[in-house]
Amino acid sequence: MQIRDHKKIRQMANAIRSLSIDAIAKANSGHPGMPLGFADVATVLFTEYLKFNSQEPDWSDRDRFILSAGHGSMLLYSLLHLTGYEDATLEEIKNFRQLHSLTAGHPEYGYLAGTETTTGPLGQGIANAVGMALAERMMNERFGDKLVNHKTYCVVGDGCLMEGVSYEALSLAGHLNLHNLIILWDNNEITIDGKTDLTRTEDMKKRFESIGFEYIEANGHQIDEIRAALFKAKISLKPSFISFKTKIGYGSPKVGSNSCHGSPIKGDDLIATKKELKIDYPAFEIPEEILNEWNKIGLQGENEFNSWVERLEETDEEKQSEFLRLIEGELPLDWKDGLRKFEQEVFLEKPCEATRKSSGRVLEILTENIPEIIGGSADVTGSIKSRTKATSEDIKKYNYKGRYINYGIREHAMTAIMNGLALHGEFIPYSGTFLCFVDYMKPAIRLAAMMELQVIYILTHDSIGLGEDGPTHQPIEHIASLRTIPNLNVFRPADIQETIECYELALESKNTPTAMILSRQNLPFLASEYNSENYSAKGAYIYSDTALNIEPDVVIIATGSEVDLAINVKNKLHENGLAVRVVSAPCLEIFDKQDKEYRKSVLGGDKVLKVAIEAACDTGWHKYIGDNGLFCGIVDSFGLSAPADQVYKEFGLDVDSISKKIVDSLKK
Repeated sequence: MQIRDHKKIRQMANAIRSLSIDAIAKANSGHPGMPLGFADVATVLFTEYLKFNSQEPDWSDRDRFILSAGHGSMLLYSLLHLTGYEDATLEEIKNFRQLHSLTAGHPEYGYLAGTETTTGPLGQGIANAVGMALAERMMNERFGDKLVNHKTYCVVGDGCLMEGVSYEALSLAGHLNLHNLIILWDNNEITIDGKTDLTRTEDMKKRFESIGFEYIEANGHQIDEIRAALFKAKISLKPSFISFKTKIGYGSPKVGSNSCHGSPIKGDDLIATKKELKIDYPAFEIPEEILNEWNKIGLQGENEFNSWVERLEETDEEKQSEFLRLIEGELPLDWKDGLRKFEQEVFLEKPCEATRKSSGRVLEILTENIPEIIGGSADVTGSIKSRTKATSEDIKKYNYKGRYINYGIREHAMTAIMNGLALHGEFIPYSGTFLCFVDYMKPAIRLAAMMELQVIYILTHDSIGLGEDGPTHQPIEHIASLRTIPNLNVFRPADIQETIECYELALESKNTPTAMILSRQNLPFLASEYNSENYSAKGAYIYSDTALNIEPDVVIIATGSEVDLAINVKNKLHENGLAVRVVSAPCLEIFDKQDKEYRKSVLGGDKVLKVAIEAACDTGWHKYIGDNGLFCGIVDSFGLSAPADQVYKEFGLDVDSISKKIVDSLKK
């Protein structure tokens, strides 16, 4: 790469600054302090170190550039525009933060090529970067340096480093020695409320050295120091953390002040800033000479890209075919064959078992036949049954050929790292913990749904059915909470057959994350006849209808462990002469997408008493049962500590109690 003199670098950095503060001023909204302060570092990185080709933004062996400090989004947008990314037009720069603009307030994955992940919630980008770096090491282990050999650069601010998820993720990165990970700290000692010493006094050097990072310091406005720091990081045999000492709002009257963090620079202050930086060109107009230099940067990776293509073409056919299949996200053609055979075996076996165990058995089949599936857990592998024969080998420092990640007790980072693995493009990660701990995971689950990522969360011990561990571990509101997240499929299978079906749907849902809600207690096998049709594919279906299919008096809708309870309630009510239909609803999100006619055919007409049974809270259920419907579950409680059958009975989740409620309701 061409090494430019200091004057040229500063002119190019000022182009970033100019576009950024002009766009923020026009929008009258945004964060100018970070683009002004970090432009010098970004310029040296892009011009001399970052491997990319703006004309091939999806090149799988590109370096990843993640802006974890997403509030500084105009830094990224300016870089993408200047280096010639097709979608990052000047019009999009001018429309920063406007309705339907590709240049959103914080970077959003899937809108603008070159935006590697959705950032904004501080610290998430760091964990995503760890996942991407890990994915690169795993792909490198499979395909070697000729096809996979790139770095992950992540720009972070003080806020990112204060959030607990950053420590969780970086601790694991150090433990696994992800030496391809380089963290760039915009160390300006400012947060929204003021100087960082208001809230932080730890020694960052000791912090990062203690978790296995190479710690490097440099002045973020001295070109040669920036170069030296990036070079040292690039050749380091450890993950690197570079502290770039910068001035927030560099060049502006508000330099070094928290007042320029999130307030546009306008009017006289804007004029003064440009004068100080010697920017003598109109708003949004970059001099042709400087723009041409930046455009060259966008294309300077072309030769490296072409060489990579040649190496790929020279790779033996079988290896090349597998590599292309993975980067294109296509499942093996025969991946369902094992499931179909397993279904037949299961029907003959008719096992009574916890769906967490069923999940483990299904994963055995899937991981054997789909090598891109990567497992893991938050230190509860045995309980959630997440390790299989195919994923038995752990991913370790210096050895990334395994397929199982021991995340440790780090649910928040685990989930965000999974996002990074999925974003890198070749893996389908699954991992999990107990359902009650999903609150630690939700920020990253929300972002996975937003980014349309295919990740699978195994969430076991799904109800009061776990018994003696009590209210602290009995999830009551958690299923309802997950169901409120758009574009997240929440599956709660009733037995091993539905578990097979739900996993099949999860693997087919390329743009939707999956929450698999599984029981600790044993559940009976429910299917009375073998059928290869995936009944769960419509989200809810009639499991057991009325005699002669007459119009029902009662429709009972249940999920998971409560489907068997619903069947027993039906049998009890039949003794009272009532016509009862039982509906199993393993995924309400999929059911909601069915047409009105199908939904009505399952739930019945308006005059039918609709009853929902779920060992959780009632939030969301009245959408299906109506205002006059009956909910049987947990209301105004967090559960109880006792054997499971006693807890169920205490909350009225038994055949006699539910049957009586239904009969009494029909009498009203």
